[in-house]
Amino acid sequence: MNVAVRSHAATQQVSEHFDVLIVGAGISGIGSAYHIEKQLPGTSYVILETQATFGGTWTTHRYPGIRSDSDLHTFGYSFKPWVGPPIATAEEILAYMKEVIDDNDIARHIRYKHKIMSASWSSERNLWTIEAVTTDTDEARTFTANFLWMCQGYYRHSEGYTPEWKGMDRFKGRIVHPQTWPDDIDLKDKRVVVIGSGATAATLVPNIADDCAHVTMLQRSPTYFRLGRNAIEIAEELRRLQVDEAWIHEIVRRKILFEQDAFTKLCLAKPEQVKKELIGQISAVLGPDYDVETHFTPSYRPWRQRIAFVPDADLFKGIASGKASVVTDEIECFVENGIQLKSGKLLEADVIVTATGFNLSALGDIAFEIDGKPLAFGDTVTYRGMMFTGVPNMVWVFGYFRASWTLRVDLVADFVCRLLGHMKAKGAKKVEVKLRPEDHNMPILPWIDPENFNPGYIMRNMNLLPKRGDKPEWQHSQDYWTEKNDIPKTDLDDKAFVYG
Repeated sequence: MNVAVRSHAATQQVSEHFDVLIVGAGISGIGSAYHIEKQLPGTSYVILETQATFGGTWTTHRYPGIRSDSDLHTFGYSFKPWVGPPIATAEEILAYMKEVIDDNDIARHIRYKHKIMSASWSSERNLWTIEAVTTDTDEARTFTANFLWMCQGYYRHSEGYTPEWKGMDRFKGRIVHPQTWPDDIDLKDKRVVVIGSGATAATLVPNIADDCAHVTMLQRSPTYFRLGRNAIEIAEELRRLQVDEAWIHEIVRRKILFEQDAFTKLCLAKPEQVKKELIGQISAVLGPDYDVETHFTPSYRPWRQRIAFVPDADLFKGIASGKASVVTDEIECFVENGIQLKSGKLLEADVIVTATGFNLSALGDIAFEIDGKPLAFGDTVTYRGMMFTGVPNMVWVFGYFRASWTLRVDLVADFVCRLLGHMKAKGAKKVEVKLRPEDHNMPILPWIDPENFNPGYIMRNMNLLPKRGDKPEWQHSQDYWTEKNDIPKTDLDDKAFVYG
């Protein structure tokens, strides 16, 4: 459809109005919808989802072995007990989400195959106008909403991040990214190289090792991993005692969160001790003769990047068995039959998998306008990583790096429901956050302190993200254990909130 026809169709399309419009039917969007159902009965809302079904990340990623790298007792919702192993497959997570959708009558609010093209705020009307296109029929759809709830995540689902290496066009085999895993790929008896050292590579390697002739994890530098059983002993014991699952869920969540808090603090207070313990776990599996110093000893302190959990040490058992191996080196170029490394070594391959991360997409690749002017999201200052100066009636769900993403879904949802109730009580149609007089000389800093946390996908695109201040309320601290107390106590009549 050409632009002119689409524009005409849009003008003819009768817009639908909702109190709240949720962007995305992933773990954040479905959780947010639950809280609307329970806390704000009678509120009209719609969820717009680009994909053909719910699930977000767990629908996008289809590579072998796709699983959570957070435990499901905390990655699951606070209101819905998780009864399976703590590290879950995508299939198990999707089944869990479907139960939430079915049990709370959320399905009728979701519009699938709706790609949002633009979102425009009008101060004159105190209204968001959202233009969307259906991905199967290319029809225009127009929606208006009083409040916009951004639950689309932080990365581009349509394509993963793959660096441009010299000679990629010369390689005679196949290059794939885990985020767009092809259905027709056959790895049987193939020599496979997986480029990357994060949770995706650590999941993929052991799950394809039995099929491949050999699989090599090629990393530029090592990362940290935690090893353990894919089970929670206290949960197993409580089930043997036939304790109610809701009680088990709450007890296990509290235990895990307590231990995570202690571990995070220990990483900051005694990084060398933690480093020794983490690497010691790996040495115990790989044996004393394995070169752990080269391949599994990072140069940074623990928790400056996310630490992936490896259930039952499957990655390291695969390496110990000889079915998988690790090469720590840099890529010089691709050649016809593999990868030429800077050390001079040739890594032969039939298939190369680029497990090299995400492309950041702060606002879901949606063209935003505020009163006719394009929104420069990177010029705004964030209020607790949820709201943004100069952007009325909008909240973004951005989860935690050092704890489960979903913990913040529940926190933000409670905040939004309280905020919407407060606006109704005040008779306000609009709310935005503004720096207060006492914030006038506050230092304005990047979204996240790279000395605190510095994953590549954030560092590559920091300019796309909002700024933060040096006060707790003007930043996303990434500290769940503080936010769980502070956010519920937020004074909605503080001078930072401006109503209209």
